[in-house]
Amino acid sequence: MAPVFPSSLIHALEAAPDVPAFEQGPRVVLRCEALELIARYVGGLQARGLQPRDKTAVYTSVTPEGFAVQIAAHVLGLCVVVLKPGLTVAQIIRVIADVQSLIVDEAIYTTLSPAVLATNKIVQLCDVAGDAVPLVPQGRLGDVGVVMYTSGSTGEPKGVRFTYAALTACWSWQRDVWTPDVERLAARYTRFLLFGTLGSRVMSNHLGLCLIAGGTAVIPLAAAAPAIPEVLAELRITAVLFTVPRLSHVLHFLTTPQGRHLDLSALRSILVAGSPLPAHTLRAAIARFGDVVSQGYGTSETGMLSLLTASDVAAHSETVSSVGRAWNGVEIDVRDDTGSRVSSPGTVGHIWVRTPSAFCEYTDEDASKVLGEGGWVWTQDQGSLDARGYLYLAGRSRDVVIINAIVHYVGAIESALASHPAVDAAYVVAVPDEKTGEAACAFVVPVRGGRADHGLEIEDLRLRVKERLGVTAVPAVITCIDYIPVAPSGKPDKKAMLSLLMGQRNGSS
Repeated sequence: MAPVFPSSLIHALEAAPDVPAFEQGPRVVLRCEALELIARYVGGLQARGLQPRDKTAVYTSVTPEGFAVQIAAHVLGLCVVVLKPGLTVAQIIRVIADVQSLIVDEAIYTTLSPAVLATNKIVQLCDVAGDAVPLVPQGRLGDVGVVMYTSGSTGEPKGVRFTYAALTACWSWQRDVWTPDVERLAARYTRFLLFGTLGSRVMSNHLGLCLIAGGTAVIPLAAAAPAIPEVLAELRITAVLFTVPRLSHVLHFLTTPQGRHLDLSALRSILVAGSPLPAHTLRAAIARFGDVVSQGYGTSETGMLSLLTASDVAAHSETVSSVGRAWNGVEIDVRDDTGSRVSSPGTVGHIWVRTPSAFCEYTDEDASKVLGEGGWVWTQDQGSLDARGYLYLAGRSRDVVIINAIVHYVGAIESALASHPAVDAAYVVAVPDEKTGEAACAFVVPVRGGRADHGLEIEDLRLRVKERLGVTAVPAVITCIDYIPVAPSGKPDKKAMLSLLMGQRNGSS
């Protein structure tokens, strides 16, 4: 086992002290300055009496200081509870109930409700820094090092605990175990666009990849953050993470008069994750950007599990519908309902994975149903492996609609709808139905610049689902919308879609 987290980061920053670690507008933070920030926060946290295993929560904007205070807490071996946008007041209060303090920066402080402030646990980041002390990581491998929260796209956000052993073993932070594939990806992260939240495990891991590889994390100014295509060009970004809705937005923007002349030649990596990427969207992205495009699959509990590259698609065109092959240090298994490995390639079953950086438990519910023997984790997704090891998703095991007692996986219905050439994106939600128990209600976004909304025949979509999945899987309602609502996590917001549907029903009653 490598020296405990975050030793590898400290060594990487020390190795190139005069290289920028962060860039935010005109401000540049060198690696030696980032180390000084971390050392001062360690000193300040120590002065507050914090010791290994103590729990502290961190809720900050995307800034060098926000990152530095998280790393400082890890140097002390604390259990760091990381908050991110999207939590309700009640959820925040519940999350911080057993922590000693909630560290917030000025921007977050101004958004806190009186109920949160009344907890008397708030510590402003500007008051944390103290005298710099030597950076000697004190975490113990078996202790919980971080608690992160899921996006809540399938229900309430869940707290996911990771030990210091899992943090230490995480693929992106340990260069000495990088495979040639990881080295090739890391080489593209010379200017990584850091935005959204520091409370995302995906963003955290890829920030680690950038810093360990010697790159610079580029933070857009707050006013410019929503204008991602222009930011990519202006800041000469080489690597970026996209959700599916954001990729679709960028592809559309580049067809507009404002977007046609943007210079995105600096891009070396566009990694799309968060939800399934329709094959036609992936093809469009590869056609526009070339071999810089890849699709990642993973979960909050495990991190990235597989990667599909443009080179994979060029070599084996059918893999455009897959999510790639097992990533660095990951094993993937497909099992039937009894827990046995499926007997032949292409058989759909439950996806189980094993990776040394997986979580150890949830904060508020039993994790035993997803944690198997020998370190295996059930992703709660359905899928299959082909003979070459490419993984194909068939839907979430619990993201289902039960129609007349027949279980249909929402992902399969969405894939059938999205396969129509006039559909850019498709999402399905389950709603109660007096006759069938539940009904599938679909939302589709027509291809922009293609057939108009009224030209997309709903009956064509119904027929496509019927032919692929059977008549009982056909959505009861299919609604064309201009765009997919997006949750704070950047993922499609199915709760908002359901609210839209209910509003339409109430308006017509």
